[in-house]
Amino acid sequence: MRPGVEWRARRLREDALIAPTARAALALAVVPLAVAPAAQPVFRSGVDLVHLGVTVVDRQGTPITSLTAADFEVYEEGRRQEVQYFLRGDNHTDRRGPVRIGMLLDTSGSMADDLRFAATAAIKFLKTLDWAEDITLVDFDTEVRVARFPPADFPRLVERIRSRKPDGWTALYDALGVYLDGATSEDGEKILVLYTDGGDTRSAMTFNEARDLLRSADIVLYAVGLLEHQPQSVRQEQRLRLMQLAEATGGRAFFPLSKEQLDAAYEQVRLEMAARYTIGYAPNAPRTDGSWRAVTVQLTRPELKQAKVRTRRGYFAPLKAGPPKP
Repeated sequence: MRPGVEWRARRLREDALIAPTARAALALAVVPLAVAPAAQPVFRSGVDLVHLGVTVVDRQGTPITSLTAADFEVYEEGRRQEVQYFLRGDNHTDRRGPVRIGMLLDTSGSMADDLRFAATAAIKFLKTLDWAEDITLVDFDTEVRVARFPPADFPRLVERIRSRKPDGWTALYDALGVYLDGATSEDGEKILVLYTDGGDTRSAMTFNEARDLLRSADIVLYAVGLLEHQPQSVRQEQRLRLMQLAEATGGRAFFPLSKEQLDAAYEQVRLEMAARYTIGYAPNAPRTDGSWRAVTVQLTRPELKQAKVRTRRGYFAPLKAGPPKP
């Protein structure tokens, strides 16, 4: 952890099938995360190709598939970039590389009225994802616990979700940080689904820090906000924060009040997951100073001017270490 940059590490319990070296590294049961000054995460490994997951929807919110690379323009800091990698949105998942699913489940005391609904909903959604490479479950209250499950271990995942009881404070932002810390080194497409009432009463990480980590992460977040039983005085703020976290990644936030609304949200997520384009480019003016690089994706065809493009809005450039001080 870099000098002057620290946040309180939380205890974890790792139940996943992991390599012996990784298991040894987790023996102390803590995962440290570093957040740069001004809430800017810095990655020390070089970035050769910037990857963008892109969703395009029409005015009704229906995903648009079958676009080609020529239908997109990518700009970094206002400069046009050459697209060097492209996958159409209607490709089957087995042509898109591994898809890794993350699930954050709020089990804090404030979820007492909603946890059973959230757990049942999460299990139902996971049953549709038998093609996923693996599923990482992060359940959190006062502490943050993480476990990774292969598809064959789905019954144990279900048991873990069902066994959780609402208790303790809410470390939502720390849970996001723990998940992102583990997901950074993983390959493939990463989809994160969050079930929470949106409050946070425990985290060492702030909302702005969590949002900035998401802004630079190569993941898509779908947030399911369960706000019906929250006090009216905080409901609007928690709704807004969940929307901001999801939109930072090109994802969406849903606020279902019934099983029917949740099923509709799931259907939208499934459609978008299957229809997402993958775009990659090598920056034509690369930076190694850790600065924020704003990225925009536009459509070129005039008939698509009413369509909406969702993707992450940029990334933090890698930080090149300077010469050692004498």
